[in-house]
Parts: sequence; structure tokens; C-alpha cells
Amino acid sequence: MGRMEITVRPARTKDMRVIRSMVQPLASDRVLLDKDKVAYFEAVQEFLVAENPDGDIIGFGALHVMWEDLAEVRTLATADSYQGQGVGGVVLNALLDKAEALGVEHVFCLTFETSFFQRHGFKIMDDQSVLDPEVFNQLLRSTDEGVAEFLDLARVKPNTLGNTRMIIDLVDRP
Repeated sequence: MGRMEITVRPARTKDMRVIRSMVQPLASDRVLLDKDKVAYFEAVQEFLVAENPDGDIIGFGALHVMWEDLAEVRTLATADSYQGQGVGGVVLNALLDKAEALGVEHVFCLTFETSFFQRHGFKIMDDQSVLDPEVFNQLLRSTDEGVAEFLDLARVKPNTLGNTRMIIDLVDRP
């Protein structure tokens, strides 16, 4: 049996309601963090969506640049009926390609799906040793909760989902 045709494209504003509706059950299950509706629209340019041949959104993910050489994969998900069909991997690879095109060297994520990310070259992150102290100090000024999670700051610990921080060095990307 041949692989399903998947098209990946930048998200459009009209896609954000669909993305949010797909995130909400995952947020209820504490797999993803939900955000206010406005946050999705503010981040539309960070999202890529995967479509099936009928044009239905079957997966999505976002790339959030945090610093010159550091970005985060956020809100990566696949529609339930497409789980295990390679959609997440296609979206993740497109996000990593986007990161490389932007000049980013390190991409991290916060995930429960460690084996998925390990198959794509990510490693479990023990500390922030990829950052030089100057960058760490600059990132401390960010109001972004994802940055606080990455830095493993005490103020976000009560709100964490209990997920794992993982990172990939794009120079070593498979």
C-alpha cells in the first residue's frame, strides 16, 4: 500500500479555529497546553499545517524562535484518525527545515512523546548547556512561558505538565 499524500503549507488565519478545536481535547487530557484564542492568531505565522488530498487539516505544528540559534517546536499534533500514518513526522521535518532556513542551530520541545522525537534525532535535555551565559541571561527577560519552561525556571514548575525537555542540534540532524 502506498503512502498517503500529505501536503504541508503555512497556516492561514482561517486555519486557527480548526487548530484550536483539535488542541482543546488534547489540552483537556493535559497532553498540550491550550492558549487563548488570540494567542493562536498572534502565532499564525509560526504554524505549518498538513492536509490530506481533500484539503482537510490532519496535523499541524509551530516553530517559535527564541534566540539567534534556538527555537522550539510547539503544538505538534495529528488528527486522531491519522495517528501512526507519518503525519507528525512530516510536519516535524518541515518545521526543522524551516528552522534550518532561518539559521537556527538548536530546536527543543517539551513532550510526552519522547520515542517519537528520539526517532527524529532529538535527545533528552538535562540542562541548558547549549546556551552561553549571556544568552541565558537575556532569555530570563522573556515573558514567554515556553522560554521559562525551557530554562526550567522555578516559577513554571507548579504549572508544568510533567513532560520531557528534548533538543536536537540541526548540524547533527539525520
